[in-house]
Amino acid sequence: MSVTSIELTEWLLQGPPWVEYRTRIDLLGQAQDSPPVARSRRAMLEHPQVKGLLSELADWPGRPILRHNDAGHPLHKLVFIADLGLRADDPKVCTVIERIMQCRSGEGDFQTLANISPRWGGTGNDQPGWMLCDSPSILYSLARLGLHDDPAVLAAAARLADLSQNAGWPCAVAPEFGKFRGPGRKTDLCPYATLITLKALVQLPQWRESQVCINGALALLDLWEERRQRRPFLFAMGTGFTRLKAPFIWYDILHVLEALSQLPVLHKDKRFIEMLEIVKGKSDGSGRFTPESIWKAWSDWDFGQKRVPSYYLTLHVARIFNRTQATTQFS
Repeated sequence: MSVTSIELTEWLLQGPPWVEYRTRIDLLGQAQDSPPVARSRRAMLEHPQVKGLLSELADWPGRPILRHNDAGHPLHKLVFIADLGLRADDPKVCTVIERIMQCRSGEGDFQTLANISPRWGGTGNDQPGWMLCDSPSILYSLARLGLHDDPAVLAAAARLADLSQNAGWPCAVAPEFGKFRGPGRKTDLCPYATLITLKALVQLPQWRESQVCINGALALLDLWEERRQRRPFLFAMGTGFTRLKAPFIWYDILHVLEALSQLPVLHKDKRFIEMLEIVKGKSDGSGRFTPESIWKAWSDWDFGQKRVPSYYLTLHVARIFNRTQATTQFS
């Protein structure tokens, strides 16, 4: 049962249809077939902004990835529709999934298009392939869309697990991308790859409590604890990291908490609690949260401004806290 206040829940129900839908499911625990849930879900699927995203995704994989924090890239829009609660059998979603399934490596990795300059070991041409800073997000999306038991999804998950180090995941890419890798030591874990791979694997029951996921989660907590000394691959955890931002695209405090909060074994870890306390301190006093940083590609959405509380951002924070407050003691 949700521990979110009645007042905050009522406020969230006044938000956009996707916020109302997820509030009813995630905070109120209402059944998918209940009339209010069905009504809000229909409104979400019929909304012009959601339809616009699906139209863009119909051309998957779309343009090549030139930088992994390109907030307007189809990869991040795929993750977003999965987080809203769209499903594999929704109109137009099945077409997107068919195209995704056609973009796999011989080993089963989900691929995007990339263009790696010869200066960095690539060909300079658009070519399909995978990197640990994009392929896990596709796996995450497919799992959230309801394909937990699909053989292709399970095979891709096993591949990701096999790429783990003793603590976290490295910067790894497909052989066709040559010697390309991020700006860090080859022996370092990549914080972003570790974050999105962990987030993907915990969507699958058979991996959620695995040692490989626990190790990845502890690696992220270690980075937080040692944030003044360690910045592998230039991923810092300073002021910029702690700014509240949606949707979850890059390496920041809410994105990390979204992944870690799904592992109850971590809820009493003092480092985890410390991050939660930082977020808690940003509330307006009524449990609502205002974006502190924005992605310009999402300026038309309610979280694309820094003036007033965002329904969508507040919902995500509420979900994180609801996962943890039964086991976590706050100051």
